[in-house]
Amino acid sequence: MNTPLADAVVTESVRWVETTGPLDDAEAVRTAMSSVHDTGAARITERARILGRRIGLDAEVERMRASAPWILLAIVAVVVLAGLGVAGNVIGGDRKINVMVALVSLLGLHLLTLLVWLIGLVLPFGSFGSFSASFGSIWLALTAHVAGGKRGQAPVLVRATTGLLTRARLLPWALGFVSHTIWTLSFAVIVAALLFSLAFRNYTLSWETTILEPGFFVRSVQWLGALPSWLGFPVPDAQTVLSSPSAAPDTASLAGQRTWALWLTGCVVVYGLLPRLLLALLSAAVWQARKSALQPDLRNAYYLKLLARFDALQAPRVVDADGGRMRQGAVPGLAASDTSKALWIIGFELPDEAPWPPALAVPAAAHHVQVDGSAAQRGELLAALTGARPARVILVCNGASSPDRGAERFVREVQSRCGECRLWLCGVSAKPARWRDWMVEVGIAPWQEDGVLKDDSAALTGRGEADVRS
Repeated sequence: MNTPLADAVVTESVRWVETTGPLDDAEAVRTAMSSVHDTGAARITERARILGRRIGLDAEVERMRASAPWILLAIVAVVVLAGLGVAGNVIGGDRKINVMVALVSLLGLHLLTLLVWLIGLVLPFGSFGSFSASFGSIWLALTAHVAGGKRGQAPVLVRATTGLLTRARLLPWALGFVSHTIWTLSFAVIVAALLFSLAFRNYTLSWETTILEPGFFVRSVQWLGALPSWLGFPVPDAQTVLSSPSAAPDTASLAGQRTWALWLTGCVVVYGLLPRLLLALLSAAVWQARKSALQPDLRNAYYLKLLARFDALQAPRVVDADGGRMRQGAVPGLAASDTSKALWIIGFELPDEAPWPPALAVPAAAHHVQVDGSAAQRGELLAALTGARPARVILVCNGASSPDRGAERFVREVQSRCGECRLWLCGVSAKPARWRDWMVEVGIAPWQEDGVLKDDSAALTGRGEADVRS
């Protein structure tokens, strides 16, 4: 089953594979052209699918999708066990808890990795290295490696995936969602273990110091307890803090110990569990908002070349055909006094096999010129006609083609720059009625030799000399 993300990953992976050398894609390009009647982007995706199946990329992507949840669960299990180990060290053994050491043990690594993630989010370095130490990047690398095996293309898949995420501005959010989710589950287990142990066992909570003043602990407890107090967690007052020296922990009152225990739990919830939970939800929301941008960059030179190849294979289309237009009549030519005595023979969009100059009974001094219909050549010809002002112009067209707006505009421009313009068709036309009607609408007559219509034009129009006399 192809998804937009899987297609994008395969397409980008094929691009990275072809950086070492192009793949044999002749059959893939033909299949994409024949099976996809859509945009160039869709054809590029279809080509990548075909090549991806050939080199095994699509199979690896499917294995990644299948193994990703299980690898995530394995990482969660390891982190939860580590969290339980940390909680056991905090509340184990002699049932004496140094609250400050406990906070550093439970929150230290979390706060450090969270700071690194925030720095990478605020100051993106445009590389995967900013997040290479996060749980999300470890999960992605392991998933690609397990899906590819020893001979797989895990580096290519990881590079393609991270490239797409970076371009869509989703790299920190996608990897962050995985990392925050794992941390959230870990803190949930730690909080549950703390509450269970503190609820059914008797612990002595205190603080110890050798070089710090007691006032430092009073201020620290008050400052750290400010946010948890908004959720109803109690904060030990100065008397409670100072009355709990480590030298005599057994003298602490039961109420004071309960306050210490709830303060420690509240700090873990507010500074550990809640930030990770909220950031996981925020990352999921950003993913939903931006996931449609997970598409290859078609402005890349690699994709521009592919688009050009598909355009070159596209069948030509008549984009200037006119199904019905108002008759405008002939354009008045120049007055006889304003023209020279020159005769110009102009070939317009003739096929390569058509003989040139044409076999016409015209004076040897006639000026022959041929244009392919491009804007540059047409402009040069019209400029030359403006300067030459020929008395007569014989326009030679391909009888096997169909007249369109471009031909009509060209005829009218030529008519306005000469005294008289006539048409001669070379070859055999398969659409005589179309040419006949078009000549009437444009107001151009077929060319004659000595008062007799040329054979091709006579067969085309079916009219006599009187019908075309000026």
